[in-house]
Amino acid sequence: MSDTLPTASRVADPGIRALYRLENRWQAWLDVEVALARAQAELGIIPAEAAEAIASAARLENMDRARIDEGLARTGHTLVPLVWELGRIVGEPHGGWVHWGATTQNITQTGDLLVLRQAHGIFLRQIGEILSAMAGLAERGAEMPIAGRTHGQHAVPATFGYKVAVWIDELIRHTDRFRQAAPRLFVAMLGGGAGTYASLGKNGPPVQQGIGRQLGFGSMTVPSRAIGDHLAENVMLLGLLAATCSKIGREIYTLMKTEFGEVEEPVPPGTVGSSTMPQKRNPKLCQDIIAAAAEIRAMVPLALEAMTTEHEADRTTSLMMDTAESRACVATGDMLSRLAEIMRGLRLDPVRMRTNLDLGGGLIMAEAVMLDLGAAIGRQHAHDAVYDAAQDAFVQGKSFGELLGADPRVTAHLSAGQIGGLLDPTAYTGLCADMAREGAARARNAATELLT
Repeated sequence: MSDTLPTASRVADPGIRALYRLENRWQAWLDVEVALARAQAELGIIPAEAAEAIASAARLENMDRARIDEGLARTGHTLVPLVWELGRIVGEPHGGWVHWGATTQNITQTGDLLVLRQAHGIFLRQIGEILSAMAGLAERGAEMPIAGRTHGQHAVPATFGYKVAVWIDELIRHTDRFRQAAPRLFVAMLGGGAGTYASLGKNGPPVQQGIGRQLGFGSMTVPSRAIGDHLAENVMLLGLLAATCSKIGREIYTLMKTEFGEVEEPVPPGTVGSSTMPQKRNPKLCQDIIAAAAEIRAMVPLALEAMTTEHEADRTTSLMMDTAESRACVATGDMLSRLAEIMRGLRLDPVRMRTNLDLGGGLIMAEAVMLDLGAAIGRQHAHDAVYDAAQDAFVQGKSFGELLGADPRVTAHLSAGQIGGLLDPTAYTGLCADMAREGAARARNAATELLT
């Protein structure tokens, strides 16, 4: 599994790597063995005393790691040495009831979903922190005019807070998607070797449901080891989240460019941007986000490929899904931690925003002039007049306002004062401030829910 981002980063590790350490996964598998034993004891399949003996023993710290490692080296099997060691510690007369009627993937897949649920909890808290910071940023920039850009060119004026409202809107939907997917994703599986319940018969479904109750999970309708759509859905949801975060990171990266200079991610004192160019203040956090997001999205095709399991089970696709999930989760934690850092410390430069807004000498207000003039002479005639002035201003480097003031098609209906007023970009930001403040309120509400 990739480390994803440099360990020397100043941003704290959110804890996802620790979740995917082998020892944590082993403990999750042991927790499923306990749930299995207790569910079977409830139905009288194994003695209640055996279930409690298994539960008492099933802690990794109770086990002989050397025995487990030797067993892994000898058998090459993912789970069997752990089951052997659990049975040894439980001892007679109950050790023989360990792993009764289950197959490896029943335990490992269900246990890995326990790990994934922990990861989801961290992700949702991280998003809550991001939304909380975004709320303040949206309010701070609600009425801060900035050039709205489409196709990389000035379009119409907007406000910085409106940009943040867009980010908030997407992130809130991602939290909704995680919640909506949870009942499909977090389900126990106990169908046995081929998912047929052959080892437990009619007791199979109630045992599987009992495992689910023990773990706070649902229960698979058909416990096939070939089913992977719910696991792929999780990776695809992480991919969607990554796309949003990458968009935010790329936007800030662009607005940090020297030619823009409108924002700057946090650059703590002492940060070195280059070994040879002392002036560099590089967008390191944004670059980390964009790189991690690309890795996450790269796992989506792998997860979809892992759904193509042959017959009733295939270790090949299980390995693929494990890789997709673990790498995507580690990278998601890294990505969100950096986005939170940026949102908490983003520096805004409203003076530079306004300077850039005026770069076109009023050209960014062409739509406003056209609509006002169009009310008198019709939209198409107004478009023609404003288009001519705008193109001449751009190509010949002339003043847009002076060209409008020299065109009788315009001056017949608009005075010099009216033209000047229409060229004020701060008067044409639409409902940006309203959407920014509404977004801030939604972000605070969502953050409160996620962080409590």
